[in-house]
Amino acid sequence: MGTISILTSNRQSSSAEMNKLLTDFGHHIMARLGVNVNRQCVESCPGLITLTVDATRPELEELVAKLNAISEIKAELCVMLEE
Repeated sequence: MGTISILTSNRQSSSAEMNKLLTDFGHHIMARLGVNVNRQCVESCPGLITLTVDATRPELEELVAKLNAISEIKAELCVMLEE
């Protein structure tokens, strides 16, 4: 169990690819919190998403690697409990 923090510099351009990936890994996602970093922004806006996840370390590392492969996204994994 752990968390994945996802920071995107342009949520409009990266959201479709990111959301498809998160849907593919949805069975590992326990909770998702999205933060609108700049509420006044209307285009090329940054965004922050925090996921609570439950999976093996290799599965979580795979998800983080795939997220980081998406342009304008930076993802970090914090594993809290290992089975």
